[in-house]
Amino acid sequence: MKKSILKEKSFSFAIRVIKLYRHLVDRKKEFVLSKQLLRSGTSIGSNIREAFNGESTKDFIHKLSIAQKETDETIYWLELLKETGFITDKEFLSMNNDAVEVLKLIKSSIITSKSKLILHSS
Repeated sequence: MKKSILKEKSFSFAIRVIKLYRHLVDRKKEFVLSKQLLRSGTSIGSNIREAFNGESTKDFIHKLSIAQKETDETIYWLELLKETGFITDKEFLSMNNDAVEVLKLIKSSIITSKSKLILHSS
């Protein structure tokens, strides 16, 4: 089975999100924003997994587009947590860099898939 950097990176990111969630709940007693972060941050990888099991290239693109939206939402929650003092600038930068890396991989995969779709339909 072929390895997927996108699957691996999104899975690793989900683990980091879960650990940050635990830290926010246990140490900072923050329950609302952290739950939103947990939901969006872990759904990225699940949508990517779904995409790889898509029924067609269009389905693959659609599911990756959902993962792209979830990644952007996750970045929003990270920004909000930073600006409200629940995470440090250092914690934010580390998590944000990983999220942006996953986002770039998703966008690249979408662009590649769309170009293949156009080539095959011509």
